[in-house]
Amino acid sequence: MICKDYLKEQQGIALVVTLLALVLITAMVVEFSYGVYTGTNNLYNWRDSQRLSIMAKSGINVSAKLLPDVLREKGYSPGLMELPVENPFEDFEGKILLRIEDESSKFNINSTVFSRGNKINEPAYKSFKKLLEVLSLDDKIADRVTEWIRKKRASGSSPAEAGMKYYKLPSVDELLLIDGIGRSDYDKLLPYVTVYGPPDEFAINVNGAGKAVLMSILGPGDEVFPIAEGLADKIIRFRELTPFDVGSFKSFTGISFSPDRATTTGKFFTIKSIASSGGVKRIIETVLKTDTRTILYWKEY
Repeated sequence: MICKDYLKEQQGIALVVTLLALVLITAMVVEFSYGVYTGTNNLYNWRDSQRLSIMAKSGINVSAKLLPDVLREKGYSPGLMELPVENPFEDFEGKILLRIEDESSKFNINSTVFSRGNKINEPAYKSFKKLLEVLSLDDKIADRVTEWIRKKRASGSSPAEAGMKYYKLPSVDELLLIDGIGRSDYDKLLPYVTVYGPPDEFAINVNGAGKAVLMSILGPGDEVFPIAEGLADKIIRFRELTPFDVGSFKSFTGISFSPDRATTTGKFFTIKSIASSGGVKRIIETVLKTDTRTILYWKEY
């Protein structure tokens, strides 16, 4: 009887050990299979991201090559253009979308200080204050920005900068470093300002500028806000049918503009190339100077 019980006990232990071994082997197989699966997926995702990166770069290359010719043929820039680009890969499903924005459709905050003499550019400075008022922001931001630029140029924030002729904000993001400009101010300003353009000009592309930017050049002072707002609305409606040249814009508004105040196209363009396939995207943002086909800024993510 004792022998039978002992055998049953040994058989029970053997069964438990066998089941434990089976569980461990199963777990190892599952873990190995999952590792192979995730590793393969990661490899495919890396391959797709590389292809998408090449696609996005091809969009930038196409824009850099064709944009100057397109602008020359059209004779003006609409401010914002969206263009599809052909996928260079025959065996890979993906799309490329180009978003091209004329930076002269925004207000160039670097133009508020002349490149020589470290003096304030009064017409640009007044227009900047007007833009701030239109956006319901503190117009003292204009003073903070001009002082920041002038102090940087006077002192030089690094040995490399100390000998340069002209300091300018290299990025709109530098506004966040200026005392008195908060995140909410920055977010409100961001769609309307730029740091790209001729240093002493604030020429606005009247065929692409938004309402707030148009109002900033239509006249100084609070008393003309209702007039400027109505006129800006008319400009936007009119240009949808017939793009302006500088002469027709002056006639339409009845305002005499200096040559560096209103334009119909610019030389600096932000190009955003978006390549996508399934749920994966690759985006490249760059700033192109069209007359020299020079890349001034590059960001890939």
